[in-house]
Amino acid sequence: MSAPARTAATALPPLPGHGGTGEPVLQVRDLVKHFPVMSRGVVRRRVGDVHAVCGVSFDLFANETLGLVGESGSGKTTTARTVLGLEQATSGQVRYGGQELTELSRRRMRPLRRELQIVFQDPYASLDPRITVHEIVAEPLRIHGRYGPGARDEVRELLRLVGLNPEHGNRFAHEFSGGQRQRIGIARALALHPKVIVLDEPVSALDVSIQAGVLNLLMDLQSELGLSFLFVAHDLSVMRHVAGRVAVMYLGRLVEISPARELFARPAHPYTQALVSAIPLPDPRKERARKRITVHGDVPSPVDPPSGCRFRTRCPKFAHGLTDPERTACVEQTPELIDRGSGNPVACHYAETVRLL
Repeated sequence: MSAPARTAATALPPLPGHGGTGEPVLQVRDLVKHFPVMSRGVVRRRVGDVHAVCGVSFDLFANETLGLVGESGSGKTTTARTVLGLEQATSGQVRYGGQELTELSRRRMRPLRRELQIVFQDPYASLDPRITVHEIVAEPLRIHGRYGPGARDEVRELLRLVGLNPEHGNRFAHEFSGGQRQRIGIARALALHPKVIVLDEPVSALDVSIQAGVLNLLMDLQSELGLSFLFVAHDLSVMRHVAGRVAVMYLGRLVEISPARELFARPAHPYTQALVSAIPLPDPRKERARKRITVHGDVPSPVDPPSGCRFRTRCPKFAHGLTDPERTACVEQTPELIDRGSGNPVACHYAETVRLL
C-alpha cells in the first residue's frame, strides 16, 4: 500500500522570544498529557489524573540541539514521547512538515517515522538480544520496505559512521560495552535518514569516561548529516556541552527557555538558578567563593500540583524575598512563559537574572 500523500505545509506562528532562525522543523503548542489514576478493587474508577505535561510549547529548528532539562518526574521524557506519538496527547498540537501529528492514526503516522527517530536511555534494554547487531540496525529498513540488495553495505556503513567495526555486525548486543551499545542504537536511529532525533537521556547510563565520546559523536553526526536534536537530560553539565538552546521543565511546565550560553551565565527563573548553581566548578577557589541558591523540600505530587506557580512551595524567593501581596499573586496566578526583560521567556512573576558562573 502506498503512503498517503502529504498535505500542504503550513507552519504555526513562531513563538516570540524563543530564538532560532528560519522555519522550525518541529512545532509544539500547548501540549498536555495526563495519565488517569484508578482506584483499587474489583470495580476500578478514575479518581484523578497525573498531570505529567501541562501546556508545553516550543520550536525546534534545523541543525539545532534543543535541550530539555529538569529533575526526575518533571515530565521531560513524557513530553518527548508524546511529541513522537509514542504517548497519545491529551490535547495540544505537534506539527511536523505541515502535518498535525496528534491527529494521525498509526497507519498514517508510519511514513513519518522515517524522519522522526528516538535514541533511548538504556541501550541494552532497547536492543533485541536475540538478533545480531546487523539485524538490529537493519530492522528499520525491513519494516519500511527498504532492505534491498545494497542494504548489507548500508548497514556496514552505518556501523562505521558511529565508530564501530563493520566486521562485528554478526555479534550480539551483550558482547558490546555500554558505550558501544548506545552507538548501535544511534546507528539504528540513523538507518532511515531522519531529520529529527529525540535523544532520551542518551548518556546517563554510561560511565563519565564514555559519555564524552558519545556526545562528541552526536555533535559530529549533527554537523555532517544536518540533524535536529531534542535532547532530554537531567545533567546540566551535559547540556552545557551539547545544546544550543535549553528549555527548563518543572512539574510538567516549562519555566525558562534561553540560549545555553545565556542560561548558564545569567539564569532568570529561581529554579534554573538553583540548577545552575549546583554545577560543580573545576577551580576550587571559584567553587568556594561562588553564590549557591538552594531549594528545600520534595517535588509536589503531579496528581495534585500547587495552584498558581508550581515552584512556589520550594522557591527561596517566595519564602524570603516577596511581600505578602506578591506571594498572593504566586499562589493565585499561573505565570505565563513570556519575556520579562531578560530577553528570553521566563515563567516567573518576579524573574530577575543572576550571574552565577
